[in-house]
Amino acid sequence: MSETVSRSAWIPGVLVATAFAFAARELAALEFFHDTLHFGDLLLVILLGMLWRMVLPLPRWAIPGIDMAKKPILRWAVAALGLRLSLNEILEIGGPALWVVSVSTIVAVFGGWWICKWLGIPERMGLLLGVGGAVCGASAIVAADTVVQAEKKDSALAISVITLLGTIGILIYPELGQFFGMSDFDYGVWAGASLHETAQVVAAGDSISVEAKEVATVVKLVRICWLAPIVFYLGWSLRHQHAAAGQAKVSLVPWFLVMFVIFAALNSLEWLPTEGTFSVSNLKSGGSWLMTIGMAGVGLQTSVKDLVHAGMRPVLAGFLQWVLLAAVSVGMIRLVM
Repeated sequence: MSETVSRSAWIPGVLVATAFAFAARELAALEFFHDTLHFGDLLLVILLGMLWRMVLPLPRWAIPGIDMAKKPILRWAVAALGLRLSLNEILEIGGPALWVVSVSTIVAVFGGWWICKWLGIPERMGLLLGVGGAVCGASAIVAADTVVQAEKKDSALAISVITLLGTIGILIYPELGQFFGMSDFDYGVWAGASLHETAQVVAAGDSISVEAKEVATVVKLVRICWLAPIVFYLGWSLRHQHAAAGQAKVSLVPWFLVMFVIFAALNSLEWLPTEGTFSVSNLKSGGSWLMTIGMAGVGLQTSVKDLVHAGMRPVLAGFLQWVLLAAVSVGMIRLVM
């Protein structure tokens, strides 16, 4: 009997996380959050979870399921990002744009890590901020955390910083694009190469034109392609160079990144069904739901007190990395396009 109970102990907590995900998606669809504040469901579900923690303690019966949401469910969601990648779409934007996003992403990763070290931010927090700001925000932080194995508050803080900066970017990028005199195509490349979350990239591109939105989305997908090799490198680096973080026994090749590559290959080869229960669109929708449920787990395990105690240095680090990424990508656009 006790074995049966233990096996099903995760169900209540997952249901709680799912309820938070549903609420966040409903709120994100409202005009105020979607069009005025540009808040996506991932940000909202984290905020809802944090608000819960401010008012009420986390019930013990919910903890196993919330842990499951924050770990295996969220990792499957990251793997499902591969379903968004298509080699044909990536090649259509051209070689120069690929150079822009690739070079700026690599510079931002290592530059972000250096900035965090320079500001005296703890190593594991700095590693998460660097990957999240350079690649794809919350999803990249979740992926990197599997090898970094930071404290719970570190990943939540990193996600909060990256989401805050990206939200500001939605508001200022259209104005900056006009200030720099960018064409719609160049602006799309810049937004895709330097904004954080996919939803933020789409929103910033849509503020200019349909072409800018489409280009920005594809360029953003190219950045997501860098997720697997960067996390692979991070795992190797922690094992061989970073003694403090490398004490943890981590897998050099996380299983969900292997699935990420497999899903991307299947989608590029068009081997997935286009209709039926397991169609590409349904799988993408399922992955999006898993991501929101997983982020609910992150929010519900995040204490506002811990974030306040972290101070302003993580925000400054994220901002400086963002400036570096935006500047390098603009410079590359001027140079090669």
